[in-house]
Amino acid sequence: MAKAIVQVENLGLTYGKIRAVQEVSFTVEPGEILAVIGENGSGKTSSVECVEGLRRPDNGTVRVFGLDPWQHRREVYRRMGVQLQETAYPSKIKVEEQCELFASFYDRPADWRLLLSQLGLEEKRKRPISRLSGGERQRLSILLALMGRPELLVIDELTTGLDPQVRQSMWASFENIRESGVAILMVSHYLDEVEALADKILYLEKGRQLFYGTQQGFREYVKGRVPEEKWQEGGTLEKLYLQLAPKAKGLTIEGIV
Repeated sequence: MAKAIVQVENLGLTYGKIRAVQEVSFTVEPGEILAVIGENGSGKTSSVECVEGLRRPDNGTVRVFGLDPWQHRREVYRRMGVQLQETAYPSKIKVEEQCELFASFYDRPADWRLLLSQLGLEEKRKRPISRLSGGERQRLSILLALMGRPELLVIDELTTGLDPQVRQSMWASFENIRESGVAILMVSHYLDEVEALADKILYLEKGRQLFYGTQQGFREYVKGRVPEEKWQEGGTLEKLYLQLAPKAKGLTIEGIV
């Protein structure tokens, strides 16, 4: 087995008195997609930010390409691409100008003109980024994350704001990226996306790791924690997750006529 690109052991992170992440451990191998799931505030983003070198853990170890990403961020970023859910760009910069700027950061950048075409942005290349739709900006952020031909790709809500056709096309593209040996660490609330792409799942709740393993293993995990009379065999990963996840409180809208 190839050496893991990401190795996280007993990760812990606190914000003041709040223990945001507690004893989280996982790996990501070359050509593997790991999806991090859980409700808001479960520690997903905090855990991934430690992998990205944006936060320094309070305890535990994080290694990316065998390096500490906090101490060796420059070396790690040469081999890692990051796509964030929200990204701010200069107000007047055009799509092609942003692509040219990012290409200049790398010794061997990907062909951004080809990526523009593949992501359906060719006709938008001369448009200011501020005039792109939310879905178009999302596709651009994915393009920029791929610019450095990364060995590790970290993505946050891959297809937020994308229409169903583009989502399906994007999933197919990421299957191809995975087959080329790139490791992918993704955070997603879209369980259909996780079901379509992920080899393994990391399930967090209130900063704690409750499950790490395959999709089939996750089904068995949920089955063991749902009362037998409420267990529903089969179904989508989202329906499975909803049997396990705490019910949302205070979100019922009543009295509308």
